[in-house]
Amino acid sequence: MNVALLKQWRHSLVVTALLAGALSVTACQPKQETEPSLEESISEEQAVPMSAEPAEPSDVVVDAPASEVADDTVATVNTGVNQITYLCSPELEVEATYKDADSQVVLATAKGTVTLTKTNDASNPEVFEGATAIDGTAGSIQWRVAHQDRETGVIRTAGTDAANISTYECKKTQ
Repeated sequence: MNVALLKQWRHSLVVTALLAGALSVTACQPKQETEPSLEESISEEQAVPMSAEPAEPSDVVVDAPASEVADDTVATVNTGVNQITYLCSPELEVEATYKDADSQVVLATAKGTVTLTKTNDASNPEVFEGATAIDGTAGSIQWRVAHQDRETGVIRTAGTDAANISTYECKKTQ
């Protein structure tokens, strides 16, 4: 029985040595590192080197009296003008330029451009109307825009046949 036990131990020892050898060989193999995904690389904070030196001034100083340069410069400030792009269904892209001081909106599309006048005092929804179609032909158009940031809108437009109304539902893209 002693010989049979030694044969069994020898067999177990050989199998154990083979397994240990296989594990040590695979542990020494170089493993390929995984590439970071696009989302991970975007979310990582990028280090930006900063200079201790002050930036060079880019302002040009003109030694001339104000009366000589007054006609050379024109400065305008557009207050109360807001431009928003909408995507509408059925497919239509609308660029709306709101002129709050004039209570107007200019709708620009691939079909044409039209200026509408605000017809109500409410702010939700705001209703703008015009007496021509988007393409400048005879007809009518109504633009109703809702929410505080003018996020959604509806265009109702009709040609000479007032019963045939086209409706577009629009959402702000910016």
